[in-house]
Amino acid sequence: MDVKDIINKIYPMPEYSVETLLSHLRRKVYSKGSRLIESGVVDRNVFFLVQGIVRAYIPQEDRDITFWFGAEGTTVVSLKSYVSNEPGYETVECMENSVVYLLERSVLENLFQQDIHISNWGRKFAEMEFLRTEERFIPLLFTTATERYEEFLKKHPYLFSRLPLEHLASYLGITPVSLSRIRAQIVRNR
Repeated sequence: MDVKDIINKIYPMPEYSVETLLSHLRRKVYSKGSRLIESGVVDRNVFFLVQGIVRAYIPQEDRDITFWFGAEGTTVVSLKSYVSNEPGYETVECMENSVVYLLERSVLENLFQQDIHISNWGRKFAEMEFLRTEERFIPLLFTTATERYEEFLKKHPYLFSRLPLEHLASYLGITPVSLSRIRAQIVRNR
């Protein structure tokens, strides 16, 4: 996916504003297993994922708890670091070799002052991040693991074959054994 498309998907801007934003991006290539963001560190960058898959997780002593996946076309940011300038709680790891475009927060804040369209883009970006968080966590309160699995397959069929089942199980809030049972039950019911 083209980084320009990712930017315009968030909030369409005039061409000169898009070009201004693009001129401040740095292309970076990460290998599978690399980390874009480390927990406990202030990360002031916004990443535009043009190739690959990443997962966000909270490291725990006995296991990692995955709470988000991003694929081509998504943006990646540590909201706590970005908003509060405090260490984030998440680690974001590349699940595949990945290509991102990086935008530093300090540069973006300067662009907000210079261009109203970029400022509006930033507001819309923040709104979308908050909405994405809400859409992820509210269903955890009232849906079953099977319903969450089926919804994931419906919304992200292209991710299923690209993710290790242990990370998908963690994302769904279940064990890999439970995920295997759910998958078997769905196959039996079809």
